[in-house]
Amino acid sequence: MKRILLFILTNVLVVAVLGIVASLLGVNRYLTPNGLNLGSLLGFALIMGFGGAIISLLISKPMAKWTSGVRVIEQPQNADEAWIVDTVRRLADKAQIGMPEVGIFEGDPNAFATGAFKNSALVAVSTGLLQSMTHEEIEAVLGHEIAHVANGDMVTMTLIQGVMNTFVVFLSRVIGYAVDSFLRKGDDRSSGPGIGYYVSTIVLDIVLGFAAAMVVAWFSRHREYRADAGAAQLMGRKQPMINALARLGGLHTGELPKSVAAFGIAGGIGQLFSTHPPIEQRIAALQNAQS
Repeated sequence: MKRILLFILTNVLVVAVLGIVASLLGVNRYLTPNGLNLGSLLGFALIMGFGGAIISLLISKPMAKWTSGVRVIEQPQNADEAWIVDTVRRLADKAQIGMPEVGIFEGDPNAFATGAFKNSALVAVSTGLLQSMTHEEIEAVLGHEIAHVANGDMVTMTLIQGVMNTFVVFLSRVIGYAVDSFLRKGDDRSSGPGIGYYVSTIVLDIVLGFAAAMVVAWFSRHREYRADAGAAQLMGRKQPMINALARLGGLHTGELPKSVAAFGIAGGIGQLFSTHPPIEQRIAALQNAQS
């Protein structure tokens, strides 16, 4: 519940700040006495859509640490922690990226990577995953997360989310204006948008937001296959990643905060909104891939 509240609060604050900025810049003045100013509306949609996504990306690391309770390993306290740090360093060198921060968090088996820049990312694993897997399987999971970073998945997901957000903001207001104009046909008063505009915009923001989430989730699922293949490439063979996925298939994986859920080793609910393909499909894709 704490993670959900923090996520909601962060998004509310981001939208509030962007709304103030948009008002100061005047780009939200897209409703004029002569009708809808599409140029101003597009500018408003771009700021709201990409602005929110980019701000979320820039604060992704501190938010992930806070919401997941990640303890960054500054100085390894035992042999296991030293092995994790050394393994991440070796995989990062192979992937030709900067050494990420390495952290551990309490919880059921899972892991994630996040960060705005590939040379200053964060890779974190749960205590449940460390207790449930062999070293080889953990290394494969770490390789999967390093592959996410090396592929620039965090930035790509942000761009796609920004495009989807922009379409949602733009289309909901265009359609809302059309609905309002139809309902007020014959009304000569130019008193600004009516209740039809506000109701339609709110409803369309929700409906189109769900549709946009499906598109983002679809891309996320395809990106997981690339990360699995990347882990196999970093390790020089695919069997450890297959074994790690098979192990995850028999475990109750932990839930991650929404801000990093798409970058975990497992997660997602339902078919349309799931950020990860079924474990069986991921294993089959690796088995059918050329060695």
